[in-house]
Amino acid sequence: MATAKKAPAKAAPAAKAPATKAVAPAKKRTPNAAFMKALTPSPALAAVVGSAPLPRTEIISKLWVYIKAHNLQDAANKRNINADAKLKELFGKPQVSMFELAGLIGKHVK
Repeated sequence: MATAKKAPAKAAPAAKAPATKAVAPAKKRTPNAAFMKALTPSPALAAVVGSAPLPRTEIISKLWVYIKAHNLQDAANKRNINADAKLKELFGKPQVSMFELAGLIGKHVK
């Protein structure tokens, strides 16, 4: 006895998404309170950024101003920072990566 072959099942038509979908308005990003808290720099850090209490973000910004003003970025690899006498006291080594910067500064703020 021969058996009849069934026709393959047809694929269901893809549901189309409506062209005009309501998009929720984007929320304004609020800064993290931990970054905005004023921190007192250590004497070694105060020699570079000043002794007034500053938020962590401002400390990093002022540190970059100092680095660029004194031409301390490595010429071959701009991600590295060559320490002068003041920065060597902060970093503890002659050269650091810009990614290490925030971690090293964390030890010099209260």
